[in-house]
Amino acid sequence: MASTHPNPMAVEQTARRMDRRLGQRGVPLRDCITKLLETSKTLAVVGLSSKPARPSCGVAAYMQRRGYRIIPVNPNEASVLGERSYASLDAVPEPFDIVVIFRRSEHGPALVESAISRGARAVWMQEGVAHEKAAARARAAGLEGIEDRCILKEYAKRFVSEGI
Repeated sequence: MASTHPNPMAVEQTARRMDRRLGQRGVPLRDCITKLLETSKTLAVVGLSSKPARPSCGVAAYMQRRGYRIIPVNPNEASVLGERSYASLDAVPEPFDIVVIFRRSEHGPALVESAISRGARAVWMQEGVAHEKAAARARAAGLEGIEDRCILKEYAKRFVSEGI
């Protein structure tokens, strides 16, 4: 009887090929994201809305439930998810690890510059948000620059056995 399980060697080879295609700075993207999520504690979420129907609110609430400190960055909000909201990244009085962007792509370059000046470790542009030059600028400054990926989905793929 033939096995219905995939060949482990074939699976690993496929994963390596995907990593090479997705790699940043010679390090597999899969490993960069895993390491970033494992070692980060504080997310500054730009464009975070208090409206539960908005993706930013659902994603931030999920990450908060997983132990991340959420710092809302939205000039139109006083507080979100029980945390004080700030008008800009520059107004946040404490350090943060990752800047998660829920704003249109054209805001990417300015947000990357703020992230760099504030000493963030990464800039994470959510699904639908991509700015190649801004991401390249982040990487050139030593930050991880992730585009067009959902931090919730990437977290769940790596750390949640039951999925999302």
